[in-house]
Amino acid sequence: MRKKVIVVVGARPQFIKAAVVSKALADHSALEEIIVHTGQHFDDNMSRVFFEQMGIPQPRHNLAIGGGSHGQNTGRMIEALEGVILAEQPAAVLVYGDTDSTLAGAIATSKLNIPLAHVEAGLRSFNRRMPEEINRVLTDHVSDLLFAPSESAVANLHSEGVAPPKIKLVGDVMFDAVQAFTEVAKRESTILADLALAPKSYALVTIHRKENTDDDARLSAFIEGLSQSPFPIVLPLHPRTRKRIADHGLTFPAHFSLIDPVGYLDMMALESSAAVIATDSGGVQKEAYFHGVPCITLRDETEWVELVDIGANVLVGADKVALSNAFTQTRTAEPVAKRDIYGDGSSSRQIAAGLLEYLS
Repeated sequence: MRKKVIVVVGARPQFIKAAVVSKALADHSALEEIIVHTGQHFDDNMSRVFFEQMGIPQPRHNLAIGGGSHGQNTGRMIEALEGVILAEQPAAVLVYGDTDSTLAGAIATSKLNIPLAHVEAGLRSFNRRMPEEINRVLTDHVSDLLFAPSESAVANLHSEGVAPPKIKLVGDVMFDAVQAFTEVAKRESTILADLALAPKSYALVTIHRKENTDDDARLSAFIEGLSQSPFPIVLPLHPRTRKRIADHGLTFPAHFSLIDPVGYLDMMALESSAAVIATDSGGVQKEAYFHGVPCITLRDETEWVELVDIGANVLVGADKVALSNAFTQTRTAEPVAKRDIYGDGSSSRQIAAGLLEYLS
């Protein structure tokens, strides 16, 4: 009899990870994947397009929960996920990353005493003001199987007293995704032509985190610092960011191109052809590294500390002078040599095999 594995997704980064892990799970006839979409990201450009472009199996359950506060979303998700878990009676539940969907899946599963696996375990920014930090810490400490992407993530779990047999160093599934879809993006994406962009002629920027968008001073500092960029700015606007810009009454110089959120293939094309990337997204930081593009991180800290240590990533916080200087530095810096700090591109296969081994 096949063992059911419920996989909880709800936000853009989780769709990307699910695309490659779902394929790996499908290679094991003993496992039956059941995708549950919480609805945390419900905009077509933030959800549906990823399922279509990346070949992700359609969710068996769509909870349609999104648009509320962190507490509202998490509470409603826990209640709904509990019902799904009780109905499906899975052998295990798998969650990704650090969103409200992750925490809701972790709480609902652990309360029902069902094995919980966490992909991207052990990451720490050590900033408890971030909702994502709370989500990832709590999820790790109720998980039975922790798939860590890096040596530093493993070290974090050890330092917090997590039992070593629970921890598996597998590398980063987003590296698997970049390897799988970069060439597809080159063939199928038309976004550079649509926006009249020449390769290496622009800076790609993303800003979406609550601590940046909801703070008028920080958001204004970013815009002012980005205004000093020697490159035109391409800024796909997260729905939250678009709303906050309108709320704050902020305006942009003429060399900013504000566009709607884009699908994964278009994002791959924009990232790989950018001269520099500035972002507050953890996933985009790594994708910049995988594409060999310099990255400026618009945060005070990052959970991807390896990228800072090797010089692939520069932290600037909300300091507009530091941001402006970082653009200058990235123009003259030597490319950072690629290292296997996030595995060899087999992370999704290791996760599927590790899950099967655990359940057996």
